Amino acid sequence: MSIPLDLPAEDRGVSPHTGYTRAHWEAVADGLLTAAWRWATPRGALLGLPGRPSASGVRSDGLEGYARTFLAAGFRVAGAGGADPHGWLERYAEGLAAGTRTPGRDDTESWPLILDHHVRGQPMVESASVALGLALTRPWLWDRLDDGVQDRAERWLRDALTHVPAPNNWYLFPFMVASFLESVGRGDAATARAMERALGLLETWYRGDGWYADGDGRAFDHYNGWALHLYPLLHAHLTGDTDLADRLGPRLRTHLEGYALLFGGDGAPVHFGRSLTYRFAAAAAVGVGAVTGHTPLPPGTSRRIASGALRHFLDRGALTADGLLSLGWHGPHPATLQPYSGPASPYWAAKAFVALLAPADAPLWTAPEEPAPSETADRVLALPAPGLLVQSTRADGIVRLHNHGSDHVRPHEGEAAAEDDPHYGRLAYSTHTGPTAPPDAADNHLAVVVDGVASVRRRIRPLGAGHGDGWGWAASWHRPVFGSGPPMVPGLRVESVTVARGPYELRVHRVVGAPPGARVTLTGWAAGALRSGLVGLYGWGGADEVSAPAGTAYEPWVRMPRLSAAVEGTRVFVALASLGAGALALASAVSEVVLSEGEAWVGWADGEWTGVGFDPPRVRPGGAAVDRPSASSSNAGRA
Repeated sequence: MSIPLDLPAEDRGVSPHTGYTRAHWEAVADGLLTAAWRWATPRGALLGLPGRPSASGVRSDGLEGYARTFLAAGFRVAGAGGADPHGWLERYAEGLAAGTRTPGRDDTESWPLILDHHVRGQPMVESASVALGLALTRPWLWDRLDDGVQDRAERWLRDALTHVPAPNNWYLFPFMVASFLESVGRGDAATARAMERALGLLETWYRGDGWYADGDGRAFDHYNGWALHLYPLLHAHLTGDTDLADRLGPRLRTHLEGYALLFGGDGAPVHFGRSLTYRFAAAAAVGVGAVTGHTPLPPGTSRRIASGALRHFLDRGALTADGLLSLGWHGPHPATLQPYSGPASPYWAAKAFVALLAPADAPLWTAPEEPAPSETADRVLALPAPGLLVQSTRADGIVRLHNHGSDHVRPHEGEAAAEDDPHYGRLAYSTHTGPTAPPDAADNHLAVVVDGVASVRRRIRPLGAGHGDGWGWAASWHRPVFGSGPPMVPGLRVESVTVARGPYELRVHRVVGAPPGARVTLTGWAAGALRSGLVGLYGWGGADEVSAPAGTAYEPWVRMPRLSAAVEGTRVFVALASLGAGALALASAVSEVVLSEGEAWVGWADGEWTGVGFDPPRVRPGGAAVDRPSASSSNAGRA
C-alpha cells in the first residue's frame, strides 16, 4: 500500500531488513508534522485534527494535537543539533504564546486549564509533552521567548504540580513539568515535591525483571516503555542526573532483555494492553536505551526493531489519505480505542522519535541492521515478575505473549464482568492477531458457563513462571465472574498453566468448585488468513469453531477453534494450541496424556515428557526415562 509521505530511497546495504535509515525517520517526522499542521488554529495554539472527539472535549483534543506533535518536532530538531529547515519551532513558539495568553477562555486559541484527573484532566497529560518539547529545544525556542511569554507558560505548567494525577503513570507528567522548570531556573519547593513524589511511587511500582506496574495494581503493558522508563531516563539524560541514571538505567537494560522479544518478524509489537493506537511508540524504550546506553542490544538490532515497528504501520494503512495517523491499529479500528482517545491521541507515537537524539554518526544509525531476537531462533522466555511468558517462532516471525499476571484491575476495584477488558483478560496475545471485541465470543479464553452465562476473567493472580532450554511456563488463577445472574459462584476458581514448547502451547486448566450443570469452554486464537489450531488432549468433549463477525484489529472477520465439556466439582482439562504453521502438525504433536494424583503428564511425539501439577503449581520437564506414572495405573489417553 502506498503511503502519503515523501521518503528517500531505501538503503538495503546498511539496513537489509527494513531499508530505513535516519533520513527516513526525519522524513516521517516531517511528513506527520506537515499533515497535522494543516488543521492548526490561525496562531497555532491548537491542532484540532478531524475525527471522533475524546471524552475530554474538542479544546483538550486541540491541545493534544499541539503537544504531541511538538514531541515529534522536539526530537526532530534537537536530534539535528537545532537545524530546523521547515521552521517547526517558530510555529510552536507562536502557539505557546497564543495558548497561554488567556488559559481557560472559550476562544480560538486559548489552552484549557490543567485540573484534577477526574475533572477532564487530560491537559495534565499534555503538559508533560509541552514541557519535554521545551526541554529538548530550549536553546532554539525557550531561550528566545520574551519574559512575558515565559512567565505565562510557567503559570500554565505549574497547575500540573498542584492538581491530582490519575493513580498511575500520570504522576510522571508533573515530574516532567518540574524537571523542565528546574532546568530553566524556575524550580522551588513545589517542583522538588513533584519530582520526589513521582520517583517515590516509581519505586513502589517496580516489580522486578525490568517491569513496572502501571500504578498500585498489576497492569503490565507498553506503558513500561513509553512512560515509566522513558520519562525518568530522559530527565536524567537531558539534565545530567547521573545518580538517577545509574539507579534506573540497569532496570531499562533488564527490561529490554525481554521486551526486545515482543516484536515480530514483520516488525509488529505484541497487540496487548491499552492505548494501542500509539502504535510505533512501542519502540520508544528501544530508542531511549540506545540513546542513553542502557541497553543489552547491539545498535543494529535496536535500529532493526525500531525501524521495523515504524515501517510496519506505515506499510499497513496507519495513515489516512490526509497523512494523519488514524485512530486504530493498522487502519481505523474503534475496538482498539479507549474513551480518552481523541483524533490527536495517536501522535504519542512521536515518542519513538527519541531515537533521533542519537546523532547521525552514532552506531544506532551507522551499524548494519541485525536481526531482531524473534528472527534469530525459536525462543521461550518467562518473566516471573509481571507473570508473562513470551514465545516466538523464527519460521513465521510470530511472537506470542501468554498472560498470567497483567489484568488492569486496580486494588480498590471489584471484579465486575461488565468491565471485562479484552486487551488484558485473555490468556494469550500475539504480534499477528488481535483480541475479539464484545459481543463476539472471546478468543484465548477459558469460560465456565453457568445457567447459560459464560464467565469473564478479571483479576489475575500469578502462581509462578520459569523456563528452560527451549521451553517455558507460567501459571495463574482467577475467580470467574458473570455478567448476569449471580456475579460469582462461591468457591469457584480456575487455575491455569501454559507451557510453551516450539510452536506449541500446552494449556492445562483445573476448574475447582464448579456447580452441577455447569459447562466449560476453551477458545484458541482468533485468525482468518493464519491457521489457528486447538486440540483437546484430556477432559474435553466437543470441538467446533465459532466466528467473530466484528473481526479484530488485523482482520475484518475471524474464526476460532473451541472445545467444550461438562464440569462439576474439580476437574482437570488439557489442550494443545498453536498459531501459524505449527497448527498443521498439532494433532500429531502429542502421543499420550497421563493423569495421576492430580498431575498431568504429556508425552510428546519426540519422546520428551512434560509434567504439570497444581499443588503447588509446577512444571517438570523430562526425557524418555523421566520418572512418571504409567498409563496402566492412571487415567490415560486422548480426548
